[in-house]
Amino acid sequence: MRRSAFAYEVLVLTALLPWLAADAAIRSIKVDHRSLVSRADITYDKPVARSEEGLPIGNGRMGSLVWTTPAALKFQINRVDVFATNSSTCSFPRRHTDYASGCGYVDINLVDFGKDIFTGAAFRQHLGVYDGLMTAEGNGVKARVLAWHERDVIAVEIEDQREHPAPVNVDLRMLRYMMQYFPGKNFELSSKHAVMVKTAAHTATSQLDIRGGRIILTQEFRENDYYNTSAVAIGIVGRETKARYFNELTVRLSAAPHKGRFIILMASASSFDPKQDAATLAMKELDAAAGKGFKTLLASNKAWWHDFWSKSFVYLHSEDGVADYVQQNYTYFLYVMASSSRGAYPPRYGGMIWYTTGDMREWGSQYWWHNQSCYYNALPPVNRFELMDPMFAMYSGMYESCALAARQQWGSQGIWLPETTWFDGLEKLPEDIATEMRALYLVRKPWEQRSERFRWFAETKLKHNSRWNWATVGRWEQGHWVVPDKGAGPFGHVSHMFSSTAKISFLFWLRYEYTQDKVWLRDRAYPMLKGTVEFYRNFPNVKKDGDGKYHIYHTNNHEPVWDAQDTLEDISAMRGITPILIRASEILDVDADMRPVWQEFAENLAPLPTNDVLSSRQSGEPRFWISAVPPARSGNPERPDLVPALFYDLCTVGTEDPEIVRTGNATFEAIYSGGVNEKTSVHTLTHSPVAAAYLGRASDLKYMIPNQIRCLTPDKDFCDWVGVGRTGVLPNRLTLREGPGAIDCQRLGGAAAALHAALLQSVPSAPGKDPVIHLFPAWPRDWDATYTLLARGAFLVSTSIEKGRIEFVEIHSQTGGWCRLRNPWLDAALALYRNGKKAEDLSGSLLAFPMARGEIVTVIPQSSTPLPTENSVLVY
Repeated sequence: MRRSAFAYEVLVLTALLPWLAADAAIRSIKVDHRSLVSRADITYDKPVARSEEGLPIGNGRMGSLVWTTPAALKFQINRVDVFATNSSTCSFPRRHTDYASGCGYVDINLVDFGKDIFTGAAFRQHLGVYDGLMTAEGNGVKARVLAWHERDVIAVEIEDQREHPAPVNVDLRMLRYMMQYFPGKNFELSSKHAVMVKTAAHTATSQLDIRGGRIILTQEFRENDYYNTSAVAIGIVGRETKARYFNELTVRLSAAPHKGRFIILMASASSFDPKQDAATLAMKELDAAAGKGFKTLLASNKAWWHDFWSKSFVYLHSEDGVADYVQQNYTYFLYVMASSSRGAYPPRYGGMIWYTTGDMREWGSQYWWHNQSCYYNALPPVNRFELMDPMFAMYSGMYESCALAARQQWGSQGIWLPETTWFDGLEKLPEDIATEMRALYLVRKPWEQRSERFRWFAETKLKHNSRWNWATVGRWEQGHWVVPDKGAGPFGHVSHMFSSTAKISFLFWLRYEYTQDKVWLRDRAYPMLKGTVEFYRNFPNVKKDGDGKYHIYHTNNHEPVWDAQDTLEDISAMRGITPILIRASEILDVDADMRPVWQEFAENLAPLPTNDVLSSRQSGEPRFWISAVPPARSGNPERPDLVPALFYDLCTVGTEDPEIVRTGNATFEAIYSGGVNEKTSVHTLTHSPVAAAYLGRASDLKYMIPNQIRCLTPDKDFCDWVGVGRTGVLPNRLTLREGPGAIDCQRLGGAAAALHAALLQSVPSAPGKDPVIHLFPAWPRDWDATYTLLARGAFLVSTSIEKGRIEFVEIHSQTGGWCRLRNPWLDAALALYRNGKKAEDLSGSLLAFPMARGEIVTVIPQSSTPLPTENSVLVY
């Protein structure tokens, strides 16, 4: 049966949509979320070959991959708020040596006198993403594992049905094994069951303990004034237990052998306060769970997860199964983010909270925004801002240090959020170092004339940090650490990058746009927007030249192009964020005296660099964006670049300026000169699929989104460089693209962002203007889809498309206000229903109508079947 415009009050559908079910006629879609979400489940019928292939369990603050050996369930407990060091460190000049997150190893050993448990035909390991529950089955033993959302506890229910049960030993092991004892008050170890590792001025002390029949592992990290501590505490409920120190690195809790079920509880805690005992904090978490039982914990978790999944959804289908595959990975991405991004800090892009290799990880413990953005750019439309809160909190928390860095390092105002930074921002520099740094980094003092004092100060700094990224791989020479530069003076891959500040600030603005929360705009977003514009406006190398335009000199166009003029990244950032700041100022009615200043700045910015400036441009060649105005100290500034079609609303399907849209499409075609097809490689970190969506290129997206998910051709040179090999996508849908110990799902976030932009764009005609909702603006015609997603203006949008035909649109206003909708049926006459009742007729290409808070508006073509009456059930 053909689906009518409102055939979503359904009890039974064909195999196409088996999870839509009946509901009251006011709402167009009722979803069987369990069936929908469970498509993303993972089932193993044999044990994984490596720890990184384990299944992820987490509550957003603590988590672990769970993997098996023949006789054990294995965990590494990780937290988002455990950092071995911070921005003031002088102890990790070697790359990849700083670390974070890891709290301890846990092995649940199911000893059976040499008999294997997790192996053979009886083996099964399953992750149910709808309930957030992992199960494992073996020979006579079953386990259920969850991360309790209310407190920082992972609960493991063991069911032992072996004919001859054996003891179950839970081993809590240290991550570090080097043992050093140091005389003096600062380095005394309080127990023989303690290990201290010293790296320059940094110490990491691990200590085992037994308290009240529970086993504990604490860690303390110290360097000068910096302090961080963590603890893991483990208890068993439902069995007689015995705790003992197993060896110098391990404490063991043994459960007596019996048939039936019992629970192992693993709690964790962290603190930056030396006066707090992390072990006591972890024990309180354990106490909160100990009296509840696994059934109660599971019921609590199910309620949380089911509410989480109800906030939005995406259903996809295509005859070849590719769209279904995209939906499966999309749903899994949301599960991973919900499991890892609800704490005080965001999970780091490489490793997240899924480390299994102790402190070993490529790229250390800092945050790279381009990588982090792969996760967070995708999230506004999913209506779950709690997943973005850790990212917002971290960058707001470092505001003062980044404002100081803008003044000290660059001689500017506002804020500078480095591309690569510590969780607490940047350290305060000695004034003499800051003075010389400004002269060197602004290219006012020859690099060769840097002082010995500056060289000495830089030697101890970690070179992945943006501030020190001119340095390359160091080496020891006769006990002295030598730090060579990259051959480009003060420039390195991420040294002179300012656009990360703008991209992060844009997300702060988008949160306001999606929620209409003026308190957020005033307290959180506006300082970021103003700080961004004021940094650029006061940057000493932004100058108004003889042409009357503001040009910017000596900056990088992201990583590939160093020391160039008018980089596309920076010109795009200034052209995008400045009008948004003016709009925010008007909404809040603040800084009225600055608006003319900002307006003059915006109106006189240099143009986006295009191939017009190239002497090599051929007659008749389309205009396209390039990375920068040549020349550059390093890299190819003439390279086509899509930045304006990615950020700040400069070029989208809603852009009114046809020349910008033409240039965007010409740039895309210059990059993909051979076209896009099923064999096109789409890099893990590229945002090109998002650009394709904003440009309305549905036929390209059909291949780009699934190809990015598949990791079609792993970056061989990169993988060989970091020594991980061409692993591609692991069975748990994660990858090791970033190297050993740095597991990630960046490509899934990038694909999710592109998917959202293909399904729904709520974009203005230009930065700072009123957003307009566009349905399926870049959607492949042979993919069917149904969704509920959040649009700017705080509108929850529900709609469906089948065989290229959009069937209806339902809009639920969460705050009230004017809704602007691009007519998805072109200029067809439409009927508008308010809360299920016919209210008015609409026509034209742009529809605008007011909505009250909580109101539900449904729009259909007048030629469609009328809205069904209450309690109708439609089947198709």
